[in-house]
Amino acid sequence: MKPTDFAYYLTNFLSKYLPGTAGLSPNTIMSYRDTFSLFLDFCSNYKKIKPEKFSLNNLNRKLVEDYLAWLEITRNCIASTRNVRLSAFHSFCRYLQMEFPDYIHPAQQILLIPMKRTKKTSVEYITLDAMKLLLGTPDKLTKNGRRNMVLLSLLYDSGARVQELVDLKVGDIRVAYPSTVRLTGKGNKSRIVPLMKPMSELLRQYLKENNLTEPYTFEYPLFCNYSKNKLTRAGIAYIVKKYAGEAIKNSPELFPNKLSPHFRHSKSIHLLQSGINLIYIRDFLGHVDVKTTEIYARIDGEMKRKALEKSNNNVVVQKMPEWQSNTELMNWLKNIGK
Repeated sequence: MKPTDFAYYLTNFLSKYLPGTAGLSPNTIMSYRDTFSLFLDFCSNYKKIKPEKFSLNNLNRKLVEDYLAWLEITRNCIASTRNVRLSAFHSFCRYLQMEFPDYIHPAQQILLIPMKRTKKTSVEYITLDAMKLLLGTPDKLTKNGRRNMVLLSLLYDSGARVQELVDLKVGDIRVAYPSTVRLTGKGNKSRIVPLMKPMSELLRQYLKENNLTEPYTFEYPLFCNYSKNKLTRAGIAYIVKKYAGEAIKNSPELFPNKLSPHFRHSKSIHLLQSGINLIYIRDFLGHVDVKTTEIYARIDGEMKRKALEKSNNNVVVQKMPEWQSNTELMNWLKNIGK
C-alpha cells in the first residue's frame, strides 16, 4: 500500500527533522511520537478514519481541537498535558510550512490554537535537616544500600533532573579535583556541575567498589539495576519513596505532605538561603531563562513572610477608624473640591 502524504511527512518529522535539524532529545521525540499515536487512535475510533487512510487533507484545526477536547474529557488529562500534545502539533505544522507550502493555510490555522492557562502548582521542598535525615537512611552495610546512598546524594548535590540522573554514564563523572558531573538535560544541552568534596569521595568509593574505573567502562550506565540495565525514572522514584517513607516514620514533622523525587527544588531553595545569586542557580539548574528560576526566590520570600507573621506582635492597627468605615462620609470627603 502506498503511504499517504501524512505518513511520509510525519515519518520524516519524527525520524529526521526532530533528532537532526531540531536536535531534540530522545525523550522529547518519544513524547511527540506518543502524541501522534494517540491522535491516530482517536481518528480511527471516533472519526472513523483509519491510520493507513489518513492524509493531510484530513488534518485541520477542528480535528485537532476535537482531539484536545477528547484528551481532557475522555482521558481526564490535565491542561498541562493537553498543552504538551498541542506543542507537538505546533512543531509539526511549522515543519510542514517549510516542507510542504501547499499546506501553509491549514497549518497556520492549527498554529493559532492557543495553549490553555494552567494553575500554578506549589513547589514542594524539604529543609536541610530533613534532607540530611533522608540521605542517611540507606543501609551502608549492604552494596545495594551504598548504591542508593550515592544515588540519592548525587541527585541532591548536583541538582539533577531525574531523567538526567537516569542518563548518566560513568564517563560523565570526574572525581579528580576539581570534581564535576556532566549532565545532559532538555534539548540535549549539557552542563558541567561542580561536586563538593564529600560527594566526590562517595563517588570515588562507589566507582572503585563496582569496578567502574577503567576507560572501557566509561560508556556504562552509572547506576544499574539487578539486570545490569540502567535505572529508569520509575526505579529512582521508587528508591526515593522507599527511603523517604523510612525517614518520615522517624521525624514526620520535618517533611511535607507530598515528597517529589526532584531534589533539585530543595537544593535550589538551600542555595538561595545560602546567599547564592539567582543567575548562578539558573546555570546550576540548566534553566534557559532566569524567570524559571525566580520561582525559588518567590518561595523563599513566602518563607520570610510566614516567619514575620509568626513574630507579629499585633503592633499594626487591625481595624479601620469609624470615620473610614463610614462609606457615606468617605464619599463626601472624596467629593470635596469637585
